[in-house]
Amino acid sequence: MPLDRRAFIRGSALTLGGALSLRRLPRAGAAQPTIWDRRSLQRLRIWDLHGHLTGVGGTAAERIRWILRYARRLGIERVVFFMGLRFRRNPAPREFRRDNDDLMRALEAAGEHALGFVYLNPNYPEESLQELDRCVRNGPLVGVKLWVAARATAAGVLAIVRRAAELRVPVYQHTWYKTTGNLPGESTPEDAARLAAACPGAKIIAGHTGGQWELGIRAIRRRGNLWAGLGGSDPTAGMVEMAVRELGAARVLYGSDCPGRSFASQLAKVLGAEIAPVEKRLILGANLRRLLTAALAAKGIPVQP
Repeated sequence: MPLDRRAFIRGSALTLGGALSLRRLPRAGAAQPTIWDRRSLQRLRIWDLHGHLTGVGGTAAERIRWILRYARRLGIERVVFFMGLRFRRNPAPREFRRDNDDLMRALEAAGEHALGFVYLNPNYPEESLQELDRCVRNGPLVGVKLWVAARATAAGVLAIVRRAAELRVPVYQHTWYKTTGNLPGESTPEDAARLAAACPGAKIIAGHTGGQWELGIRAIRRRGNLWAGLGGSDPTAGMVEMAVRELGAARVLYGSDCPGRSFASQLAKVLGAEIAPVEKRLILGANLRRLLTAALAAKGIPVQP
């Protein structure tokens, strides 16, 4: 029987959305596992750094409402979205402007449950700086998203990041180590570290912590203005513990990379980690709120730490 893609996606989302109890399996001789229900998760004030509108159907408004429905089932307070209704590796200016317009339409439908970062292409530096002003300085977006059009060491990236620093908004830079070799414009955590060194006043997030997180964490640990983004990889034991040990909990950020990854599996990385409760609270929301405080204040949005 052929697979109905829409039915599969909806069924998967219902499964993750209904998983309201997440258990951490105890070690031998350890205390009983923590059981997380919706209310206990809500008390953590979870802010998700990494969301997309791709992988589901409907208009921009329908997509974001559908995704946030399941985020709320798992007690997530806010989700940050970026890019548009499709993934474009090297978009022309008219294309990334359209993507950002789609995102802003979605945010209007989401209300206080979502925030957005502007998607830019450093291969078009002047147009990207204009779009940054349009969407962040003069619009509702509160950060910058850079993907695989140009490596983080490119001149266009440097211009964008310096402008973002002036506006006091963070930059999410995708980073990865592919065993088959990165895409031509795809950055590694080392590239992100060089960018952080060149722009010490900027707040930069190394997306995915490079995928191969043991290498990624080591690559970024010397740069205090560089944060590790946890989203978009399997919930492997030891990842969060190493990030906290090497970077400190204040430089680690939870994100899901939804809907390509489930909220439940990505929350499990942090909730199941052998770290202190206060460190989990930092990673799950407090750190991101601190990063976004200046950007939100500029738009008159009050945020409690």
